[in-house]
Amino acid sequence: MTYDVIIIGGSYAGMSAAFPLIRARRTVLIIDGGKRRNRFASHSHGFLTQDGVAPDVIAAQAGVQLSAYPTLTWVEGNAASAVKTDEGFAVTLEDGQDYTAKRLILAHGVTDTLPEIAGIEERWGKSVFHCPYCHGYELEQGRIGVIGVGPMSMHHALMLPDWGQTTFLPNDTFEPDADQLVQLAARGAALETGKIEEIAGRADVRLADGRVLSFDGLFVASIVAPSSPIAEQLGCAIEQLANGRQIVTDEMKQTSVPYVFACGDAARAAGSVPLAVGDGTMAGGACHRTLMFG
Repeated sequence: MTYDVIIIGGSYAGMSAAFPLIRARRTVLIIDGGKRRNRFASHSHGFLTQDGVAPDVIAAQAGVQLSAYPTLTWVEGNAASAVKTDEGFAVTLEDGQDYTAKRLILAHGVTDTLPEIAGIEERWGKSVFHCPYCHGYELEQGRIGVIGVGPMSMHHALMLPDWGQTTFLPNDTFEPDADQLVQLAARGAALETGKIEEIAGRADVRLADGRVLSFDGLFVASIVAPSSPIAEQLGCAIEQLANGRQIVTDEMKQTSVPYVFACGDAARAAGSVPLAVGDGTMAGGACHRTLMFG
């Protein structure tokens, strides 16, 4: 069959995009590989009625609610490619399965690339974070380290003092200028120069000169890229930002390719569960509008 909509990615944005469509009794296929971006975090925060709930619990509950709608189909797998057809779009999975739809929503999220520092990856989502709104409160106004990945990390360093005693560690990625030093001082953030050798313990930073700085939590801006090549395969415009690459959309979440929509972390500069949910709802509603009116 040809579905009304194929949604690539079944995390928060993808599931939210499905709701307006299936509640309009449109046929929707969700293709999902099962790797949510926040799978490393033990709890999600800042989402109304779900504050402090484990991310997998939120996702599982949403899946149960979606499954109650008979026009929804869920396929586990990774979409490998997509092409434009006379009827809409054809999507091929890594295992060779093919599916077609009139419309396409990209909600596959992003892949995070962290600095090459020993010990950082295994602490990602546990004691090393990217979003202070998601994880800062639980540090109880303690000692916070901000690891630099370039000039954009100044923004991180200037934010974090609202959540605790902040030390900025540029890690030899750039040197704050005189104005930036004034800004850090005004926010009460300390500056610690030198190369980071390793993250140990919970959040202990070992510098190249042998010193160890202990923190209650660390923040770092990852470099992101869409987790799937499909947007580029279809010719969707991709924007280069300070922290990576994202799919360009209009205010209704449609990409530069007609009838291809994108939502969630792959199509917005900031990532969190509530933002992904809202973004997905917008994409699903806008996509449905094109099915009704062209």
